[in-house]
Amino acid sequence: MTVQDIIQKRIALAETRVTKAVFPETTNHYDTLFGGTALQWMDEISFIAATRFSRQRMVTVSSDKIDFNHPVSVGSIVELVATVVHVGNTSLKVQVDMFVESMYEDGCEQAITGTFSFVAIDEHKKPAPVLPEHFIASERAAENKA
Repeated sequence: MTVQDIIQKRIALAETRVTKAVFPETTNHYDTLFGGTALQWMDEISFIAATRFSRQRMVTVSSDKIDFNHPVSVGSIVELVATVVHVGNTSLKVQVDMFVESMYEDGCEQAITGTFSFVAIDEHKKPAPVLPEHFIASERAAENKA
């Protein structure tokens, strides 16, 4: 099993989905989801996906680009989907897509999309490999047993 195979396997395992209802306390005076609330939800789910991928301590270092394509109205259901889209040595990027649907009608559309960057850190809060060598070795050993 190559490192690229391990990365692809970890990406598939790391995909994270969360569904939420949009209640009045999360909306602004236009009865749409606060942008800050959307960002908080997106950062949280991207952190979970990054941590699932690496099983290391991860910290957010940036939100690279957030596109608000469609308003998210009060009384909607949203599903956030986080996927690891790039893996570096000590960092990775997670794309989060937020889909919105009515509670009482079929169909959904993408409302918000964004990319979040994370860095793995060690116990001294210094950058660390997102996939340490011992982790790669254990993945290969598990594959050989199967």
